[in-house]
Amino acid sequence: MTTERQITVYAESTPNPNSMKFVMNCMILPNESIDFRNASEAENSPFAVELFKFSYVNGVFIMNNFVSITKTEDVEWLEVSSELREFIKNYVESEKTIIEKKQELTSEEENEIILKIKKLLDDHVKPAVEMDGGAIDFVDFSDGIVTVSMKGSCSGCPSSTLTLKAGIENLLKRMVPEVQAVEAEMG
Repeated sequence: MTTERQITVYAESTPNPNSMKFVMNCMILPNESIDFRNASEAENSPFAVELFKFSYVNGVFIMNNFVSITKTEDVEWLEVSSELREFIKNYVESEKTIIEKKQELTSEEENEIILKIKKLLDDHVKPAVEMDGGAIDFVDFSDGIVTVSMKGSCSGCPSSTLTLKAGIENLLKRMVPEVQAVEAEMG
């Protein structure tokens, strides 16, 4: 016997005026994040594919208990947020597939510096970035330069460059002397 889940969804603004964070009372993609910048990238996520069917959806970022949606410039959130909230609620309540998992085996050997950088990002940077409807992932460290990937609301946000340089770079340079700079991967 299955009991129907009662899902609540609320919209929360982000620093990026074209992105809105839709938060649910349940986890839809725990401890993972995925960013789709266009419909063709979304093929392994039936949820994202459906969201891209809305003509004004320009990007979809899914993580933990929220989805951040980036809209086109020609529409206002006031016009579309209720429609998106209702769609997300119905989709999640019906327990349809959010993402089709593919097996990824990675066996990279990380040195102490990379582990320290990742721990700082996980403990101090990610929670703040996630609150704004985005995510940051470690990509690489070489020649003193940390490369990160900015996703969700952070991608294309006017204040993300300032956050990257003034906040993240200063923290990493202070805590890990080997770090000389932090750069965002262009996607």
